[in-house]
Amino acid sequence: MRKIVIMLVVALAAVSVAVTAAFAQGSANKDFCVLLPDSKSSIRWETQDRPSLVKAFNAAKVSYVITNADNDAQKQKTQADQCLANGAKVVILAPLDSGSGLAIEKAAAAKGAKVIEYDRQVNGSKGVVYVSFDGAKVGVLQGNGVVAGLKKNGKYSQKPVVAELNGGQTDPNAFLFKSGYDSILKPLYKKGVFVKGPDQFTPGWDNQKARLIFDQMLAKTSNKIDAVAAANDGLANAVVTALKAKGLKPIPLSGQDATGPGVQNIISGWQTMTVWKDTRLLAAKAAAFAIALSKGQTPKTNTVVKNGSAKQAAYIYPPVAITKTNFRQLFNGYLKKSEVCVGVYAKYCVKPA
Repeated sequence: MRKIVIMLVVALAAVSVAVTAAFAQGSANKDFCVLLPDSKSSIRWETQDRPSLVKAFNAAKVSYVITNADNDAQKQKTQADQCLANGAKVVILAPLDSGSGLAIEKAAAAKGAKVIEYDRQVNGSKGVVYVSFDGAKVGVLQGNGVVAGLKKNGKYSQKPVVAELNGGQTDPNAFLFKSGYDSILKPLYKKGVFVKGPDQFTPGWDNQKARLIFDQMLAKTSNKIDAVAAANDGLANAVVTALKAKGLKPIPLSGQDATGPGVQNIISGWQTMTVWKDTRLLAAKAAAFAIALSKGQTPKTNTVVKNGSAKQAAYIYPPVAITKTNFRQLFNGYLKKSEVCVGVYAKYCVKPA
């Protein structure tokens, strides 16, 4: 009996130690907190942004935590509250929407923490600085890609029907991208060169919903869609899978984020282009700004952008259009050739003699 009691005491002590250790680890102070939005709208958040941020913070030898909200705004707010309770001096925020983003920024201000808006701006925000890529330019590159595709396949002069598959309506970036490709496409609609097809936003950038939306677009037009301005590679892939399921041929199609699957669609002829935003640059800049802010320094920005009726300090990088002719430049460490040029896609990576 005594042995049993001793064993129980030891077991309870072990559990107590384990629980205490787990609590200590979860509540350990972290100077910097990164709040990523999701892992489904684009794989870039986990495959590109997270490792780049980890590399930057590790190089600086500072304490940090990186979380992902899994497309749940309330979860992101809870993650932010935990970070602030753990003493975060600076929050790097990629918000799911402006409403929850503002709530996080107000909570940070109440704790004396600074906020860097990362890749996504918060309308009416109190963020100290905004780091991103030129969203309108992204859309311009996408619009030009669609036009180039229609010229190449001979449909440009045949009044092609062009559909638009936009990003999530709660993401300000989705409107920036749309403003960019609309600046290219609207004049062509107005002149009667192109016929404006279905135009719809995709809730939460959800790729599965995008597939359903595009299936409905095809049904509405009796499959007569000649090109699509798709806001990112995930949405573009929804278009590709829908076309393949119906036995339809490839059409001019834009994308964004230069993802591995997106590049595979490009080299195999199913996607016209993507937009490369080298998030390694963005992550390094955000980390450097966070460290500067924690020391009471003012980050050196390169521009000022509008935020509602106010202006906001920002560091904006230019995006790059990627097509079948220049995709190999992504193999500079951004993407691995071994992950893109595999299986049925290997033959597309062989340079002609």
